[in-house]
Amino acid sequence: MNQKEIREIEKSVKNISAMINEERIEHGDHRHDEESNTGKKRQVLALDVINGFRVRPGLYDINGATVLTDGINFTVYSNGATKITLLLYHRGEKKPYGTVPFPQNYRIGKVFSMIVFGLDPLDLEYCYQVDGPWDPSRGLLFNKKNLLLDPYAKTVAGQRHWGEIGNPDGLGYRARVVQNNYSWEGANSPDTPMEDSVIYEMHVRGFTIDPSSGVKCPGTFAGIREKLDYLKDLGVTALELMPIFEFDETMGERVHDGRRLLDYWGYNTVSFFAPNTSYASQDSLTKEGVELKELIRILHENDIEVILDVVFNHTAEGNENGPFISFKGFDNNIYYMLTPRGEYYNFSGCGNTMNCNQPLVQEMIVQCLRYWVEDYRIDGFRFDLASILGRNEDGTPMENPPLLQRLAYDPLLGNVKLIAEAWDAGGMYQVGSFPAWKRWAEWNGRYRDDLRRFLKGDYWVAPDAVKRLTGSTDMYHTQYEGYKASVNFITCHDGFTLYDLYSYQTKHNEANGWNNTDGADDNNSWNCGVEGDTDDPEVLSLRYKLMRNAIAVLMCSRGTPMILAGDEFCNTQFGNNNSYCQDNEISWLDWTCLDKHRDFYNFYRSMIHLRRRHPCIRKELPPTHCGMPAQSVVDINGEPLAVTDETKQLGILYAGYDENKGRDDAILVMINVYWEEAPLRLPPLPGYMHWFLVADTGAADGRHFRRIPKLVTDDMLHILPRSVMVFSAGEVQG
Repeated sequence: MNQKEIREIEKSVKNISAMINEERIEHGDHRHDEESNTGKKRQVLALDVINGFRVRPGLYDINGATVLTDGINFTVYSNGATKITLLLYHRGEKKPYGTVPFPQNYRIGKVFSMIVFGLDPLDLEYCYQVDGPWDPSRGLLFNKKNLLLDPYAKTVAGQRHWGEIGNPDGLGYRARVVQNNYSWEGANSPDTPMEDSVIYEMHVRGFTIDPSSGVKCPGTFAGIREKLDYLKDLGVTALELMPIFEFDETMGERVHDGRRLLDYWGYNTVSFFAPNTSYASQDSLTKEGVELKELIRILHENDIEVILDVVFNHTAEGNENGPFISFKGFDNNIYYMLTPRGEYYNFSGCGNTMNCNQPLVQEMIVQCLRYWVEDYRIDGFRFDLASILGRNEDGTPMENPPLLQRLAYDPLLGNVKLIAEAWDAGGMYQVGSFPAWKRWAEWNGRYRDDLRRFLKGDYWVAPDAVKRLTGSTDMYHTQYEGYKASVNFITCHDGFTLYDLYSYQTKHNEANGWNNTDGADDNNSWNCGVEGDTDDPEVLSLRYKLMRNAIAVLMCSRGTPMILAGDEFCNTQFGNNNSYCQDNEISWLDWTCLDKHRDFYNFYRSMIHLRRRHPCIRKELPPTHCGMPAQSVVDINGEPLAVTDETKQLGILYAGYDENKGRDDAILVMINVYWEEAPLRLPPLPGYMHWFLVADTGAADGRHFRRIPKLVTDDMLHILPRSVMVFSAGEVQG
């Protein structure tokens, strides 16, 4: 239903309200046509009074709670419910001040809908009781005593303050009513193509909660806004926010070694349509979500997109021992994948698995994504454990999953970035085989693994490394958009930071309380000779060089680079590669590192801007005028290279005609992963062009990046051990 249709209904409701003021309507009293003072007949639409509340049938195709001019429309559906009751609360109170059962004649099919008049949206909280059969063997868990959150709730009450128990009395979560009337002031999405994007993955709270961030509103959406100038300076084009759907960080709270452990990452969703209210710096009674919208608008005005990390593979309700929050009580056997005995499949590793390709669940997910795009102007979604979205109701993989296909072709999502984490905890690994319809991109886990191994010195994986560097076209063909589908990353929230990748040989997750058994063991990391912190100058020098290598190679790879917040200034998690429960200095960004590692930040930033200045790295361009190939692999003599398991040094050459600048654009990336230096001869160029040195991660003079590229005049150079050199081709000016 569009906004025009809603306004027409609101006008009708307003007329009814005016009639109510003129007519005394008592329980069961249905007025019919009567003569007006002018002699004309008018229709007083039938109203009911239930437990003192004036009601009428509602808007059946608008799910959730919708504020109308003089009433609030409540619409929910359940496939197996026999009765649903609406409970109304004054804001913050434990006991309802009213209960309104949906009359049976207010039910059409499986949908219950009702407009309730005379409610104050600012004072209102609500939830439902759903009655029906109880038969766990068939997955039916209806219990009229449970207080259930609206599956389409736009805001969840009681979650406002981080770390405070959102449901202390165990009486269930409640929703508030949202009026979405934010003015976007003509702001448009940047619509940055995937190949031109640089994605910055961050945790909203962890980004600024540490006092070292220096912001006025730490740990919030407003705190991110305060760092806008920093983000622009860094050069990123998109923020990928770890889960901001409402979650209860106190769920599963425990204490280990005197430290409080919470659900810090937020991958256990309580409500898919509601932003996390604890990420707002102020209460917004009349405009829920406005702080997030303000952030998105300002980011868009500065050409930065917002991508949400969304979790549709499971919910916070867990398994048979988990709480009843919403879906279990509305339609447990619809929303979750169940075994023939009514038990939960656990392909998520979190106790339950959403039944994403069941038509009702599929519809909810589509409506949810549309809501975030329409009302929050979100630019993209990264789908956690996305392979689950391609499983059938019995858990088996589907060849053409209807949900994934529908999202690929949905018109409202037509310009939205769809990024899959193409694996799940049930063993399905689909990197390079995810159903894509030329719309889906992927977190390229093989890029991470192959490049980590190659860059730490496993030169025998060079053939695979070259494929990843040049866009993984061996994986992304036919149903993909080639290299545009590859989201390249070396680090992300799940694993070591870049600093830790070269400071720790093994994970150190003891603080998580599981005897270091959690988190991945196959990190492909290297401590450079000393585990953890050290003041050994040789070890530190090697670590910084390897970090420079990683960012130089990432920014010179074909595909979309994604970087982890804090990597640019050597943030550490002290060897913890699974900090999901650490709401403390382990996970928080330490901004003092920015000054401490300013030289590294400048190199990191410069490599991002180098990528943005040279389109030949990012995408295929028209052929050069000088005859250079669009993409080639060369050896240390500048000759074409057939990469083998013995290849220790190699170069990637990108070239094309830059139509915007009206000249050829060429970049050469030379990589030496061996522990000895090697002589280097650059590929020949036409007489009017020359090579310029832009970056040298092993430069002895400390000039790792040259703001003004240095003209190469020597026929023979040397590339130092374990280092990367970047050259650009151009004409000598002046």
